[in-house]
Amino acid sequence: MELITARSALFGPYALDLRSGELRKFGTKVKMGEQPFQILLILLERPGEMVTREQLREKLWANDTFVDFDHGLNSAVQRLRDCLSDSAGSPRWVETLPRRGYRFIGQVEWSEKALSSEILPQPAGNGEKNSDNTAVPGAVLQPYARDGNRALGARVAWVVAGLLLLLLAATVIAQRVQQARSVKRARAIRSLAVLPLENLSGDPAQEYFADGMTDEVITMLAKNPALRVISRTSVMQYKKVHRPLGEIAKELGVDGILEGSVSRTGNRVHVRTQLIHAATDTHVWAESFDRDLSDVSALQNELAQTIAKQVGANASVSGEPEKKIRPEAHDAYLLGRYYWFAEDYEKSLEYFQKAINLQPDYAAAWSGVADSYCASVASGIFPADAVMPKAEAAARKAMELDDLDSEVHRAAAAIQFFYRWDWEAADNESARSIELNPSLAENHHLRGYVLSALNRSEESLQEDRKSMELDPFVRPWALGYSLLRARRFDDAVHELRLRSEAQPNDASLHGMLSEAYFDKGMEKEAEQESEQSMRLNDAQQLADEQHRIYTRGGFQAVLEWKLNRYKRSAAKRYVSPIRFAEVYAQLNRKEETLRYLELAYEQHAPFIPHLQCDSRFDFLHAEPRYRAIVKKIGLAPTF
Repeated sequence: MELITARSALFGPYALDLRSGELRKFGTKVKMGEQPFQILLILLERPGEMVTREQLREKLWANDTFVDFDHGLNSAVQRLRDCLSDSAGSPRWVETLPRRGYRFIGQVEWSEKALSSEILPQPAGNGEKNSDNTAVPGAVLQPYARDGNRALGARVAWVVAGLLLLLLAATVIAQRVQQARSVKRARAIRSLAVLPLENLSGDPAQEYFADGMTDEVITMLAKNPALRVISRTSVMQYKKVHRPLGEIAKELGVDGILEGSVSRTGNRVHVRTQLIHAATDTHVWAESFDRDLSDVSALQNELAQTIAKQVGANASVSGEPEKKIRPEAHDAYLLGRYYWFAEDYEKSLEYFQKAINLQPDYAAAWSGVADSYCASVASGIFPADAVMPKAEAAARKAMELDDLDSEVHRAAAAIQFFYRWDWEAADNESARSIELNPSLAENHHLRGYVLSALNRSEESLQEDRKSMELDPFVRPWALGYSLLRARRFDDAVHELRLRSEAQPNDASLHGMLSEAYFDKGMEKEAEQESEQSMRLNDAQQLADEQHRIYTRGGFQAVLEWKLNRYKRSAAKRYVSPIRFAEVYAQLNRKEETLRYLELAYEQHAPFIPHLQCDSRFDFLHAEPRYRAIVKKIGLAPTF
C-alpha cells in the first residue's frame, strides 16, 4: 500500500503546499513558476543554511542543458522574491550570500498529514473471524486465498492499522506542541503594532478604505487596557515598505505585529490578518473575515476580541451587537478621517457632514465634525468664537449617541480646555477619554495640556511620555514642549536634540528646539534651528532672508522681522493674538504684550490656558493686568 504525505511549509503569511506546488499568501494563491518553486523548496528544506549556486544549478538544470546559468538563476531568484514581496537590499525571507549562494532566513514550520492512497474494502458481515470466532476489525476479505494467506493478510492489516494510529497520534502531539508554543509566544505579546492593511481591491482609489480600516482596527484594539497599541501615525510610515518585521517591531518597541490585507467588492469586504511574535518572527495566529459592509463594526469588534484572547488579555471591547452603519455613510466617514489626518480640515468636515446626512445617528461622524472644528481653531485657521460653539454642539450630539467613545470625550475635553475654560470638566473628560482608550496617544497628549495648565507638571510629563511611547512620530516634540512648560530647559534641549538627531528632517522638532534655545538665552542656536525649520518646510527664501537679517542685526532684528510678517498676514487672514503676544514678549515690550494677551482672552484664543506655563511671560507676573487675565480665566495663580 502506497502512503501519500501531504506536506506544507508555513512562514509568515505564506503557505507552500508541496503536493500541489501552490504558494498562498493569507490563503490567496500567488502565481509562481516552476523554477522559483524549486528554489524555495530547496531553501525551505535547509533553513538558515547556505545553498550554493552550484547546488541550485544541479537541481534546476540538467548537465546537458545549455543556458546562461548566472542570468537564469538570478532571474529565477528575483521572480521568487517578487512572489514573496521580498527584496535583496532588506531581505526578510531570502538572503543573498554574494558570489556563493542563498539562505532562507525566516522561521519555517512544517505541517504533515499521512493519507492512504488505497481504501481498504469493508467486509459484508461482521468482519472476518479468527480461530476463537472474534471479528478482526478492518480485515480484507480474500475468499480465494488459503487460510495461511488470510492469516498473514490479517496480521499485515493489524500492523498497518497500528502504524497509522501511531502516525496519527504523533501528528496530533506535534500539533498540540506547536499550538502550545504559539500560545506561549502569544502570551508574551503585551504591545502591538497594526501595520497598514494592504489594499487588494485592485483600485488605488480604495487606499482611503484600507487606511480607514487600519485606523478603526487600531482604535478598537486600543480599548484593551492590557495591551499597548501603537497609534496610527507611527505605523502609517511603514505603508508599502517591505522590511523585516523584527526591525519594525524594534523601532516601534512592540512584542507583536498584526499585518494583513483588505479587499472590497461591491458591498462585501474581506479582511485577512495574521499575528506575528516579533522577537522570533513566527506566526501565532491567522484568520480571514468576510462581511457585508454594513457589518464592518461587528467585524472589527470580533477581530479585537479574538486577538485579545490570543494574547491572554481581557476582551474589554463590547460583545454586544454593533449598530449597523450604512456602507455609504461609513465610506464618507473614512474619507473624512483620511482628509483629517492630512490636515485638510475643510475637506474632512465636508465628508463627516455627508456621513451624518446619510445616517444622523452616526456618533463617530459627529465626533469627526467636532474634531475638524477644534483642529481648525488650534491650527489658527479660524477664530475660536467662529466655530467652537459648532464643535461643542457636535460633541454633545456624539456623546448622546455613544457615551463610550473615547474620542467623543477627548473632543469634549478639548472644548472645555481651549474654549470654555472649565478646568474641572476638562480634567474629568480627559481622564475619561484615557479610561476608555488608554492606548490612544492623542488622549494622553491632551491630558498633558490640561494637567500642565493646572500646575500639575509631573503628571503632565508622565502623560506626554506615555503619548510619545504610543506614537513617537506624530508629535516628536511633545515631551520637549512639556519640559519647556515645566521650565526644565536643559532637559528640554537634551530631549529635542536627541529627537532631531533621530528625525533630522522633522521641521517641527527644529522649531521647538529654537524655542528651547531662546529660553536658555542661546540666541545664535535659536536662530539656526528656526532657519533649519523653515528650510525643511520648503520656505527657502524666508530662511535666506532671516539669515541675512540675523547677520546684520542679530536675533532682535529677526523678531522684529517676524512681527512684521504676522502683521502682513493678519491683513489677509486670521492670526491668533497669542502669536503677537509671544513675539512682543520676546522683545520685552510690556505694553504690547499685555494688549495682545487681553485680546487673546476676549477671543478665547487657543493656548492662552498655558499663559502661566510660558516663561516668555514671566516678566509680567507683577503686572495687575496680567494677574487679572489669569483670574478671569479661572486658573490658580502660580506667581
